[in-house]
Amino acid sequence: QVQLVESGGGLVQAGGSVRLSCAVNGRTLSKDAVGWFRQAPGKEREIVAAISWSGVGTYYADSVKGRFTISRDDAKNTVYLQMNSLKSEDTAVYYCAAGSIFALIPRRYDYWGQGIQVTVSS
Repeated sequence: QVQLVESGGGLVQAGGSVRLSCAVNGRTLSKDAVGWFRQAPGKEREIVAAISWSGVGTYYADSVKGRFTISRDDAKNTVYLQMNSLKSEDTAVYYCAAGSIFALIPRRYDYWGQGIQVTVSS
């Protein structure tokens, strides 16, 4: 059974930093693309960042470009999202997802984590 487990969320002040981790169990991550998505109350789930299986290809939403960094450690079967200069509008539930296709839309991903709350206080 494949499980994606997010960790590292919580409450942070505006301007602060948080690093989210996505640990994958039951599947070797090395050939998967991974995306981080977020969903705020009353809004649709949106892509935040994605990384290709090789790690060479990355994508960032315009709203986080220059502030967030996605990376992967295949030896640990884990993907990270470093979030700096956080703003109140970054408040959301963050999800990691894995799949065989490097994609920007949720339905292209096969496996999902349960989500983790990140709240940025102003």
